[in-house]
Amino acid sequence: MLAAYLLLLAAIVSEVFGSSMLKLSEGFKRIGPVAGVIGGYGIAFYLLSLTLQSLPLGLVYATWSGLGTILTVFIGVLFFKDRLNKKAIMGIVLLVAGLVLMNVSK
Repeated sequence: MLAAYLLLLAAIVSEVFGSSMLKLSEGFKRIGPVAGVIGGYGIAFYLLSLTLQSLPLGLVYATWSGLGTILTVFIGVLFFKDRLNKKAIMGIVLLVAGLVLMNVSK
């Protein structure tokens, strides 16, 4: 079970990397970041498929998309100068609460 969650975490990190490279690709005009997009998403979906062999689809997808969203927001703030307002912070808090509830209720 721990191995499946570690694979899921690696899939999330790969997806966040791919999303960050998508921003840097400037509309798929820069080849290096485009390769990062393809590699990041390719690895993410492969690892996600492995995770689905031992964890339920709903749990995996909710965790993957929720944590991926949260991490992508933080990457945006740290590296791309995105700004967070109170509503965005509340949304992140609600995402975290939902993820905790889903993972403890499995």
